[in-house]
Amino acid sequence: MSTTAVRADCAADPAGTLTFDLTGPAAVAPASTLLLRRRGAAGAEPGGTVRIPLSDSGAGRLRAVLPASTRLGEGRWDAYVEEQGVEGTRTVEPGLRDLRALVDRSPEAGAPGVSARVPYPTVDGRLALRCWVRAPHAEAGAVLAGPDGMTVEGVLYGATAEEGAAVEARLPGNPARTHTVPLASAAGSAGSFTFTLPYAPPAAGPVPETQLWQLWLIPAAGEQGVRISRILDDVWSRHKSFVYPGFPAAPGVLATPCYTADNDLCLRLEPAPADR
Repeated sequence: MSTTAVRADCAADPAGTLTFDLTGPAAVAPASTLLLRRRGAAGAEPGGTVRIPLSDSGAGRLRAVLPASTRLGEGRWDAYVEEQGVEGTRTVEPGLRDLRALVDRSPEAGAPGVSARVPYPTVDGRLALRCWVRAPHAEAGAVLAGPDGMTVEGVLYGATAEEGAAVEARLPGNPARTHTVPLASAAGSAGSFTFTLPYAPPAAGPVPETQLWQLWLIPAAGEQGVRISRILDDVWSRHKSFVYPGFPAAPGVLATPCYTADNDLCLRLEPAPADR
């Protein structure tokens, strides 16, 4: 890999198309491409790489456009510049990111599912994309952390909530630890839902260490669950930026709504500090 990095400014439109404008300390060779490589994908894996031609946009800048229709598998994609006739690739560093058009996206009603992609800076200073592909998808909206439970509003895409619809709180690795609450329709757009998950039932079992209870929407009795997440905006990772208050759920147990690094909504149970 070349040690000469290129900087890319990113902009998004409401449909999800991303435009990358590249500059660098040294000229990029003609006929270059922006290379996106899915992290963890083997070199020969189908769909593990995407190449986007770079064209001159003036003022010494090269432009690559990633249409919303381009298929990218779910995961994290690292960006590089691949130059014709030059061995290796050049690192792409993040520049300005104008992602305002991604805030509060609302896919068309009846869509079979949703896809989302958000450019972000990695911890070591490179440009990457976080991509989600969900069909169907349950988009979390407002989350209210109350003293006895968490109330969540959201919108379901690619499926219809029918009689018997519910939300399951599941403790990964322990199928016996599942708690179910009914799902209710909410006023507003088609597919809107709401539910309230009390803290006490999940906390009734032993909580010797931190537990992340996953939340799944069951559209109808007997159907597969849909992971409840929040992906339709410009936040690539919510686990540190969206912080909710914790409340006692049982003697010695603290309950807190939270998001994972992949923006999946959870209920976190943990042994309460001595002062709680």
